[in-house]
Amino acid sequence: MKTHILLIASFLFFSFTSIAQDKKAVQPDSIKVFGNCGMCKTTIEKAAKKAGASYASWDENTKILSVKYTTSKTNNAKIQKAIAAAGYDTQDEYATEKAYNSLHACCQYERKEKATVATESKCSKDSASCKKENATCAKDAASCKKDCNHEGTTKDCCKKDKDN
Repeated sequence: MKTHILLIASFLFFSFTSIAQDKKAVQPDSIKVFGNCGMCKTTIEKAAKKAGASYASWDENTKILSVKYTTSKTNNAKIQKAIAAAGYDTQDEYATEKAYNSLHACCQYERKEKATVATESKCSKDSASCKKENATCAKDAASCKKDCNHEGTTKDCCKKDKDN
């Protein structure tokens, strides 16, 4: 009987210990963040840490922010929102004009459209899926062009072709 109680107690102890560790799981992550200089580096890393990252290091050359965070405290999206609020575009978040314009002159990088930022970031992460996606887009464009020859079409790409 004592053996059964000891066995059950041990099982419960280890179960609770593993659950507690899951809540404190540290997540390493990489985020594309646009910027220029050492001052950008300081601001980007500070914003990431303020959003809950336990570690943040931005590489000026690759524009990649390496972060580590506890999943129970924050997540990738919160970190990106904080960085965008500081004035820097990320792979998934676009800084407001007001936030961007408040950056020091040396920190104002050449901005790209939201769609371009998202596509470039996706392609740098996974070139195979990007090539596949671009092939699908090319295929869709070809079929759309074929459909443009029919009267009364409502496809957006056909409207653009007719306007040009």
